Amino acid sequence: MAQEIDDLKQRLKEQEKLASLGMLTAGIAHEIQNPLNFVINFSKMSDKLLTDLTEIVEDNEDKLSDEDREEIADIVTDLKENMGKIVEHGERAISIIQGILLVSRGKENEFIPTDINRLVKEYVWLSYHAMRAKDKSFNISIHESYQEDLPRMMVIPQDLSRAVLNLMNNACYAVWKRSQDQGDGYQPTIDINTSMADGNAIIVIADNGDGMTEEVKQRLFENFFTTKPIGQGTGLGMGITRDIVENKHQGRLTFESEEGTGTRFTINIPIRTK
Repeated sequence: MAQEIDDLKQRLKEQEKLASLGMLTAGIAHEIQNPLNFVINFSKMSDKLLTDLTEIVEDNEDKLSDEDREEIADIVTDLKENMGKIVEHGERAISIIQGILLVSRGKENEFIPTDINRLVKEYVWLSYHAMRAKDKSFNISIHESYQEDLPRMMVIPQDLSRAVLNLMNNACYAVWKRSQDQGDGYQPTIDINTSMADGNAIIVIADNGDGMTEEVKQRLFENFFTTKPIGQGTGLGMGITRDIVENKHQGRLTFESEEGTGTRFTINIPIRTK
């Protein structure tokens, strides 16, 4: 009993740390957003200036040698490609930051029209890069399949993103643990899929990790139950995930798992467009 109390205290401390980290992350994200906007805007301005420069060069072609014209054209082309990449990745970073801010300070239980594919993709890769940040040797295959005509639907994005993140974190941990135990010959893989059926949006996150024992299956949604070492899991994630899916979105969270083969979680949420 004393050991259980100590474990509970430790997990509550970890939860407090996560809450503080969330506030810090939101502050950092807000501060980064402004300079990123400057980078994107100046890249677009520079692209416009390159267009103006190209027009000036074309007006003075007769004063340039063939070699100089070709070299200028190549330089302008490379610069335009570089500017395009800066804008593309800058806007991607802005999108991620906006997602973080939405999670940290979105209005509680507010349903917002949301691109489910974009939300799932962003938080799948946030989870992956978080694992990479902790362990540079972490490397897995992620197979993605998103149904293109999935409509924007009313969800609580800061909650649904948390559910996706929890499931992806667990999948990453499962394949990482198996790769540590099994070594060469094992290819850690996670499959991500979105689709529609019977008026529901369906999100599937499946891994080829160790799978679950019967005991873990029975206790999966118990608060403070975790198979991870102290400091790596609070035992609250799955209970929170089920609450988000089933109580807040009136959906269903189901799973299939076979020990030694892997685990597959499926989120079904009724499609509401208004």
